[in-house]
Amino acid sequence: PAKKRDLSLYGKLLQNLGTGFSSFVDLQGRFVNYDIKGFEDNPGLRINKTFTFFNPKIGISFNKNNFQAYASYSVGAKEPNRDDFEAATNELPKPEILYDMELGVEKRNTALTYGATFYYMNYHNQLVSTGKINDVGAYTRTNADKSYRLGIELQASERFTKWLNASGNISFSKNKIKNFTEYVDDYDNGGQIIYQYHNTNISFSPDEVAGSTVNINPITNA
Repeated sequence: PAKKRDLSLYGKLLQNLGTGFSSFVDLQGRFVNYDIKGFEDNPGLRINKTFTFFNPKIGISFNKNNFQAYASYSVGAKEPNRDDFEAATNELPKPEILYDMELGVEKRNTALTYGATFYYMNYHNQLVSTGKINDVGAYTRTNADKSYRLGIELQASERFTKWLNASGNISFSKNKIKNFTEYVDDYDNGGQIIYQYHNTNISFSPDEVAGSTVNINPITNA
């Protein structure tokens, strides 16, 4: 059996600075406890671990004539999930920490809205899939000491009529792990083959991602 307890405390401060400028501060405290007394594939695993996280976020924005520009910086920490603990036998996973910086602009017209967001996400101990298996055959996520996501996202939406509107976004990014060890199953000889990489791509993180939606509302509320 396994139990997880999660307590969160949150506070927010908004401040009008005048002449179109405003600022904010978000503060979050999280207290997470895992009490694990074995799994089906790993009945001997015993863990009672408490994580304490402080996640602040600060930002400033400028609004004038339907134009907005903003900048923010935040720190976010997250605990490993249950599967990470279940798969780990020799070394327990560490929590991952994200240092996130964002800069953005947005312009709103009567029917058209468009904008861009630049982001740099610097990770410490990000949990990523490497292909490695443990001694009970389960695939594991491993803490990557240093990794990052750097990119820009473009978005736009337009209202064509009262009953038809559309929106879309596309992002271009680099998603890299500075040092990475890959484990590949060797079905011919048994065991696994180890490959070392430097500044390699993060798995399941494509460099380009795009999406679009079209909304049709043929009936309005009476």
